[in-house]
Amino acid sequence: MSELVDKVALVTGSSRGLGRAIALALAAAGTDVAVNYRTNRNQADAAAAEIRKLGRRAVVIGADVSRQSDVGRLVAEIKEQLGAATILVNNAGIARVEPIETIDEQNWDEMIDTNLKSAFLVTKAVLPGMREAGWGRILNMSSVAAQIGGIVGPHYAASKAGLIGFTHWLAMNLAKQNITANALAPALVESDMVTADLRARPERIPIGRFGKPEELAALAVSVLGNGYITGQTMNLNGGLYMSS
Repeated sequence: MSELVDKVALVTGSSRGLGRAIALALAAAGTDVAVNYRTNRNQADAAAAEIRKLGRRAVVIGADVSRQSDVGRLVAEIKEQLGAATILVNNAGIARVEPIETIDEQNWDEMIDTNLKSAFLVTKAVLPGMREAGWGRILNMSSVAAQIGGIVGPHYAASKAGLIGFTHWLAMNLAKQNITANALAPALVESDMVTADLRARPERIPIGRFGKPEELAALAVSVLGNGYITGQTMNLNGGLYMSS
């Protein structure tokens, strides 16, 4: 993972859960990390403390990444405190179980804004720094719901499928600038979202258990550290969806 050493990473929604696991794994690989949160400063501070214990720099910045004004401030503060972010993990997202009959326009827009528009806004904001550095790595957190529909709802599945399409566009158009873009599509990896949903049961997974955050984080770091992988969706789902 020598490509990652001394780089600056932004992991959105990294105060807890899978984003936190990825942030810590990046720090262990030698990366300085900007911890982004929306509401829980205490959890974000705790994550940053763990990163510093690993010998890396960390900053904590609150921002709603579905809002352009917040994103501009976030990226500017990272550049001022750590340097330009050349590693981006678009992890921020929500999952709210709702059948199509109960989803109104506001529900739909909130899901798309948080899960998909945020990735567009943050990616667009960090791209100038990546281009200036001549190096960049982007990882978008999709979901198995993009491939099989899932159990959360149509708005969630659509937002996560959109991330895969966005990833393809980025990979195709940025490859010659030494900027890669990939997606991760996990299923039932242990997190607050998974354990809070009583329908998320390990017996749904062929391998018979939930995934571990550390397993997902290890794959994320491996993909980010490999400059020859771009435009791919990496599946981490215990066999729930088997790609060709």
